[in-house]
Amino acid sequence: MSKYESLHDAIVNGKATDAVTITKAALAAGADPMDLVTENMIPAMDQVGRLFECEEYFVPELLLAGRAMKGALELIRPLLTERGEVSAGRVVIGTVKGDLHDIGKNLVASMLEGGGFEVIDLGADVSPDRFIEAIHNNNANIVCLSALLTVTMPGMRSTIQALRDAGVRDRVRVLVGGAPVTRQFATDIGADGYSETAVGAVALAREFTTTAA
Repeated sequence: MSKYESLHDAIVNGKATDAVTITKAALAAGADPMDLVTENMIPAMDQVGRLFECEEYFVPELLLAGRAMKGALELIRPLLTERGEVSAGRVVIGTVKGDLHDIGKNLVASMLEGGGFEVIDLGADVSPDRFIEAIHNNNANIVCLSALLTVTMPGMRSTIQALRDAGVRDRVRVLVGGAPVTRQFATDIGADGYSETAVGAVALAREFTTTAA
């Protein structure tokens, strides 16, 4: 078990203040920042995902765990950047144009960060041009599109087409999700993957990066 098991537990239990305090103390004591991520934070979020799949945790618990993880990661990320450490992948995520809902998207973003990905969260009501700009600016290799309304689902199709028109579609894997979205719809619009849950989205993102490697 890791020396900093308390960090793991703080994230699993959604205690953001404790997670930040423990991380600060660990770094001050000379802990390796990457070890904190790989030995404590990622396993913690993996456990949260398993608890969610077993229906022991629900969306509120996932959000609290994600917030705890994010607070700790904000302390660690600059140190990893200085050392040139590589993340699991760079993900651009956003809710498509016309859709202002972001709870599900926020959950997926938190789980991806907990899984070791660098996440560029564009928020809600995101135009295709903003996705394209973010791909260019961040050298992203995964794009996650979210929609909660049936009437905004066509925005996923138009965004994917815009990626083709801009010549960046072959550079990224596109993952879609949201309450009204189905696996068949994802196939029809040319997405690379679909997930019903945030946990599934992380698994797919890992599969994408492993395949690319």
